[in-house]
Amino acid sequence: MTYPIRPISDEEWPQFSGVLAEAFNWTPHPTQSERWKANTEFDRTLAAFDGDLIAGVTGIHSFSMAVPGGTLPVAGVTAVSVLPSHRRRGILSQIMRRQLTDIRERGEAVAALYASEAIIYGRFGYGRAADNLAVRIPTHRSAFTAAAPSDPSLRVRVVKPAEVRSTLEELFASVMAERPGRYTRNEHFWNMSLADEEFDQQGAGSLRGFLVEDSSGARGYALFRVKATWGENGGPDGELQLRELYAIDPAAHALLWRAVLDRDLVTKVTADIPVDDPITQLLADVRQLNSRWGDELWVRLVSVDAALISRAYSAPVDVVIEVADDVCPWNAGRWRLTADTGSASCKPTDEAPDVSLPVSALGGAYLGAGSLAAQQAAGLLTEHSAGAVRSLATAMSWSPAPWAGFVF
Repeated sequence: MTYPIRPISDEEWPQFSGVLAEAFNWTPHPTQSERWKANTEFDRTLAAFDGDLIAGVTGIHSFSMAVPGGTLPVAGVTAVSVLPSHRRRGILSQIMRRQLTDIRERGEAVAALYASEAIIYGRFGYGRAADNLAVRIPTHRSAFTAAAPSDPSLRVRVVKPAEVRSTLEELFASVMAERPGRYTRNEHFWNMSLADEEFDQQGAGSLRGFLVEDSSGARGYALFRVKATWGENGGPDGELQLRELYAIDPAAHALLWRAVLDRDLVTKVTADIPVDDPITQLLADVRQLNSRWGDELWVRLVSVDAALISRAYSAPVDVVIEVADDVCPWNAGRWRLTADTGSASCKPTDEAPDVSLPVSALGGAYLGAGSLAAQQAAGLLTEHSAGAVRSLATAMSWSPAPWAGFVF
């Protein structure tokens, strides 16, 4: 069946949000629903209709995202849901294809999302582009290496996050573009980041903060909650849940980590971090990270040529890429990518391919995670010219590793 698909009106919001609540098994507090609505770009929503019933939905956040070498307008795909009563009718496929066409017409070359289930989005051309470490650090085993940086001019100040919001916004803006995957936050994203009603706390207490400063001003911040618990013998067994930690230099970064790890009555610190976060090098005993790997951002090249010329490259490359893309047929074909560390060109060609790959492989490598060699080893792409995959993978690799850090 074909279902009519269009953006929703304000009056259709309750039904739109109801589909999300049903699909995600979520019962939002009315205030949460209002926040969510306030951050919804209604002209970028899509709903599939079965008569008067909304059966499937999605939306987009418009923002700039850091990519290797700069920033790029990116479509932040969100709220992808289908009613349980309407599964396996092709609704998701129809919505996703329509959305990708809309993104292209808007002139955005790249889409990104967080996947509720990792199995879903590869069939629509998304590739796993960033990874995440969930760490659990016991505070009594958290000593730093002797080489850890320090700066005697720095001091830590306890703050209430909402009261220093402008400082937090300025600090984040100053470091946003340094790591691929981070994206600009509008007013509503900051409202959600600092939200601190009882239902936001989920039993972990008020949102708390540290600022690291010197005489010239703030150099970093950390946001966290503390779940205060006590062990069987009556001793403290609190868990500090680190939500954000950003700093403009290594000494400030180290001092912020030291502040959260030294928190009184806390025996463990939990956090989601990039795979190359400095804490992975600062701990004297790296095994104390107790980390669990997971996927983070997924990226889709909506317009292959525009996307590939909109990022920087770590090494020169000249390669003909044969792209398979049955969802966005305008991408399918052969492209000659020629790039050095200062500029790039990507044009259609009839030349013989050096590499054949699905568009999802380019999406997975786009932010610099360097997955192409692994995909070759797994047999998921084909090399026609010896060394072509290594050349392309080296050029597309980037440091630091990609990571967004805040679900949209």
